[in-house]
Amino acid sequence: MSAFDPVRSFRKLAYNNALANVRLHRACAALLPGEFEAKRVSFFPSIKATLNHILTVDWFYVDALEGGTLGLKAFDIDEPYDRLDGLSREQADVDRRLVAFCEGLTPETAMRIIDIQRYGRIQRERADDVLNHLFQHQTHHRGQVHAILAGTSVAPPQLDEFIVSDDARFRGEELAVLDWDETKLMR
Repeated sequence: MSAFDPVRSFRKLAYNNALANVRLHRACAALLPGEFEAKRVSFFPSIKATLNHILTVDWFYVDALEGGTLGLKAFDIDEPYDRLDGLSREQADVDRRLVAFCEGLTPETAMRIIDIQRYGRIQRERADDVLNHLFQHQTHHRGQVHAILAGTSVAPPQLDEFIVSDDARFRGEELAVLDWDETKLMR
């Protein structure tokens, strides 16, 4: 048995995040015309608004984790995508970046201080705390989309499975979309 890897959980959370986003976006792609942008009762007024929010917040935090300079420009447009296809492509791109960041994470880099641009100040946080915050944010808002879907023509997809070996039989389609295999998920 190999030694305990203290950053393995961040890789697993990044993988789970990408898989859940694929599954959720695929469900949203099956919505009837008008359902994606229809006004709903939720924190954000539509599936479109909620998915755009997830994306822009991901841009903001992933860029900060990478040491980038996008900062608050991530929020210049509240809803940068009117259509799901473009939004899904951008979400997949930022998910790949987050996975790459987590795959490169070490115990030392997990403790690195990340500068996060805020209005009139720089917030300084440890990378592992930023990652925990980001994964919580994504899960929270994906859950809202999941609940909204219950009032549409599309059944909400299964999102509460985590990446354990016994669940491999449930994620083959998403792995194919991501061009991953089970070996990647179990390292």
